[in-house]
Amino acid sequence: MAIELLECPVFDWTYGLMMWSSYLSVILALPLAFAHYHDGHGSPSHWKPPGPGDFRGPCPMMNTLANHGFLPHDGKNLTEKTVVQALKSALNFNTSLGSLMFEMAIVANPEPNATFFTLDHLNRHNVLEHDASLSRSDAYFGNNHIFNRTIFDETRAYWTDPILTPNMLANSKLARQINSRASNPQYTFTSKTEAFSIGEVSAPIVAFGNMDSGLVNRTLVEYFFENERLPTDLGWKKKQEVISLDDIVKLSQMITQATSLLTAKEGLVVRNRDLHAGFSFAHQHS
Repeated sequence: MAIELLECPVFDWTYGLMMWSSYLSVILALPLAFAHYHDGHGSPSHWKPPGPGDFRGPCPMMNTLANHGFLPHDGKNLTEKTVVQALKSALNFNTSLGSLMFEMAIVANPEPNATFFTLDHLNRHNVLEHDASLSRSDAYFGNNHIFNRTIFDETRAYWTDPILTPNMLANSKLARQINSRASNPQYTFTSKTEAFSIGEVSAPIVAFGNMDSGLVNRTLVEYFFENERLPTDLGWKKKQEVISLDDIVKLSQMITQATSLLTAKEGLVVRNRDLHAGFSFAHQHS
């Protein structure tokens, strides 16, 4: 499916790369202690926070899957089999989508020909982890993978109703980018980063919301971010329908559209006369 996407004439190479990155971010902006729940046999009702020596990364969903035992609780030795089974068991991802997630995440392991990664590998700045996270501080300011209450409060200030819409989630993303650029002298945000950021915003909808409407319960999302725990205590249950790459593409496009600050639906075309008129107007009123 992923190969077909890149070879489709509708998609140019740049867009293909952005979409590939976005799919991973949906999971990545999502067993020592749980030995009997390892290898995809975790449980939404069993949860344990990380202890000394356990790895955790910048992605709340990956951390959550480890806390529930779907991934090894120590956050280490995440092989393709382990990741695919975890995403299937916890979130009902199909096998091909789970494999794609692994293929994108394996680049975080700097070892050549690596067959696994750890949650700590995901902390490498500007590989998968990025500035302007919804819940983490920028690497420039120190710890880039621990939940940051101040940053998250900044994010959820734009979640103004009990049911979050794509626009609310997009507004929080844009605000984080603006504040990060204003305060971080090493702020970095490329087209690749944008794809991961879109995925980060999409992730709560994938896990807890309606993928057709893009709506999601704010309480579930806040509980998830603040505790790195599946909100089963609040009544959440895993989706019955299997989630595919097509679903992720559709949702990513929805969030991308919501991040646009343009009000017109047609594409933006800048003509010379538009620029001339704009400069003339500015001159006349300066």
